[in-house]
Amino acid sequence: MNGRITLAHGDGGELSHRLIQEVFVAAFGDPSAPMMDASVQLVPVYKLAVSTDSFVVKPIFFPGGNIGKLSVAGTVNDLIVSGAKPLFLTCGFIIEEGFPLKDLNIIVQSMAEEAAKSNVNIVAGDTKVVERGACDGIYINTTGIGSLIEKSQPKISGITEGDSVIVTGTIGDHGIAIISARNELGLQADVQSDCASLSVMLEDALSSATTIRIMRDPTRGGLATSLVEICEDFDITLELDEEEIPVRPDVQGACELLGFEPIYLANEGKAVIIVGREEEAKLLDVLRRHPEGANAAVIGRVSGTGKGQLLIKTVFGSTRRLHRLSGILLPRIC
Repeated sequence: MNGRITLAHGDGGELSHRLIQEVFVAAFGDPSAPMMDASVQLVPVYKLAVSTDSFVVKPIFFPGGNIGKLSVAGTVNDLIVSGAKPLFLTCGFIIEEGFPLKDLNIIVQSMAEEAAKSNVNIVAGDTKVVERGACDGIYINTTGIGSLIEKSQPKISGITEGDSVIVTGTIGDHGIAIISARNELGLQADVQSDCASLSVMLEDALSSATTIRIMRDPTRGGLATSLVEICEDFDITLELDEEEIPVRPDVQGACELLGFEPIYLANEGKAVIIVGREEEAKLLDVLRRHPEGANAAVIGRVSGTGKGQLLIKTVFGSTRRLHRLSGILLPRIC
């Protein structure tokens, strides 16, 4: 389909039917299957995980991805870091009148490609069209359903002093890619977003290491905010080593120019993992076998329990306490 989205594409009539069949069903489904009000799926498991997220990133297309790829990767990652194998996704689209159908096709195809990387089926969806100016191009909601990986569940209760804190790659890439793509602050950096699904890599991690305590994907608020939440939720103290945290030189340079700290910038293809120290080398080896984990590194330790705080040893040798991101660093990052 060519042209642009009109309000008639959202009225349930012939144009709606064509849009669904020629764009969404063509990318996600079986054109010969009957259209029902619900997708019926056989799920041979007893425990399910469900996650939902909405995506309003600006700009819609950015270096390394687009809103469609991000919407799939974001929900897939929420499931796998919770110890669930992603199985199904649903997607809801709110599209502005006048949105180019060419761009919609690109977005939908990128969603199909990203879902295929994790062997996830997109099984249901919804489309609404709103008047010009009522939304900024396109917004997407995705809901994911996964089955808990029973024998490989993270063991939160086992967090112990000396456990290792591992991040699966360089931090802050997505945040700087979005800032650069917006060109609002005069920043011109050749940085690609790290937007990626991590399910294959993290399934390997869960099956290889028996002492994984917890996993998180440090998106909005960055690495620091995610770790502060872990510290407070489980009443532990983590101490990071700033020199060991992997940051791309161009991301570091952009942060120095803008006055940002990389540990507070959003990531969309990274995970932070707490694992028993005895298995850190094994886990690093598994992670580094995957492109998404090539720069995985140990960045700190569990240094105590009972206080719920995140500390960082700076490059100058001092130690300071980190807190959640305060205020708005960068709106509409995902």
